[in-house]
Amino acid sequence: MTETIKKFMNDSAVARWSALVLIASMMFFAYMFVDVMSPLKSLVEQSRSWDSTVFGTYAASEYILNVFGFLIIAGIILDKMGTRFTGMLSASLMVIGALIKFVGITEWFQGTGFNVWLGSWWPALPGSAKMACLGFMIFGCGCEMAGTTVSKAIAKWFQGKEMALAMGLEMAIARLGVFAVMWISPLISAKFNQSIVAPIGFCTALLLIGLICYTVFVVMDKKFDAQLIAAGRMAEEKSAEDEFHISDLGKIFSSKMFWIVALLCVLYYSAIFPFQRYATNFLEVTLSIDAENAARLFSCFPILAMALTPFLGGFLDFRGKGASMLMLGAIIMVVCHLSFAFILPIFPKQWFALLLVVVLGVSFSLVPAALWPSVPKIIDEKILGSAYCLIFWVQNIGLCLVPLLIGVTLQATGGYLVPMLIFASFGVMAFFLTFLLKIEDKKKGYGLEEPNVKK
Repeated sequence: MTETIKKFMNDSAVARWSALVLIASMMFFAYMFVDVMSPLKSLVEQSRSWDSTVFGTYAASEYILNVFGFLIIAGIILDKMGTRFTGMLSASLMVIGALIKFVGITEWFQGTGFNVWLGSWWPALPGSAKMACLGFMIFGCGCEMAGTTVSKAIAKWFQGKEMALAMGLEMAIARLGVFAVMWISPLISAKFNQSIVAPIGFCTALLLIGLICYTVFVVMDKKFDAQLIAAGRMAEEKSAEDEFHISDLGKIFSSKMFWIVALLCVLYYSAIFPFQRYATNFLEVTLSIDAENAARLFSCFPILAMALTPFLGGFLDFRGKGASMLMLGAIIMVVCHLSFAFILPIFPKQWFALLLVVVLGVSFSLVPAALWPSVPKIIDEKILGSAYCLIFWVQNIGLCLVPLLIGVTLQATGGYLVPMLIFASFGVMAFFLTFLLKIEDKKKGYGLEEPNVKK
């Protein structure tokens, strides 16, 4: 017999937004750790005998295990074990990976016999780099698993409420982590006599705090589940029908909407994140300015995206138009990349470049704000975690391959015209997919154009 519960935990604005702060804090610290060594590249190369190739191998190691199937396993774990277990596992993997990386980069490790042994095979990669790569691979597994877990947890706590706003705020907080570490990491390094160990140790400690934050969320989520069970809105034990099965992956792979969203995701993000790697040099070359000014100019891109995403999420919650926002975001991206390719080289003004960067930031706000809250509308809740992980998996494949494609093209052509056209072509294909998405939504009535908040 079920109890009559008039108010659930997520009906309380304080409770649901507190839950968001706890899980978003974990992602904030995770994103800080991702880029903690980025501002220290030259220092790492000098003090640990790395070169740019070694640093690039280290940077790529975050995605390796995910591309080779871990994200698929992560999705199965998430749907079989739930957000509490998976979140704790992902947070723990991040801490373990961070500790391995921290040990590998310390001065103490450089003098050990184990470091000498590691450096004896594949000498092109020093022992410290091998340890850093191992730690970063484990951390990357936890970080990507955490990203999908957080999305599913937000979908649960904000169902029928401000879901898009909540997801937008989570993304904004995570991006703030990247911005913060770009300033904090060099400051800590300078404070401790140009140390590379101190910033990594600091961010590792923050990951431990993130694990504690998620532990508190787990306690809240258990109480919320108890309410749902008592009210009969959730079974204490999953029935055979509700239980996730490996065969359910076939439902995802056979879903036309899943493939439209997954391909839209990989095409869109492949025109954004790889572009970020080359944007500073592109502006430096095109505008004939130094790297420092080019970096400052492009820094406006993530800041504006961070600021706009929550507001666009709020618009999506109360007004809807998710599919239309995706279409508009793709159009803006195409216009910006074509302008970078053809207009900026013949009109190399910094104010115009800044305008293009800012407008591209609007696109980067529109698409994520509309994309991730749309997934729960097209995928069954019991396989939602696997769907998110499979989308991330497809995205990770693109993020591994596209930078290589751009690098080879840049080397072969000696200029940025063709690379920018490649980025623009991704946008054109993404626009085509948003058009298909809108047609399919109209046919099947998924509600992508409808508000998330139910009145």
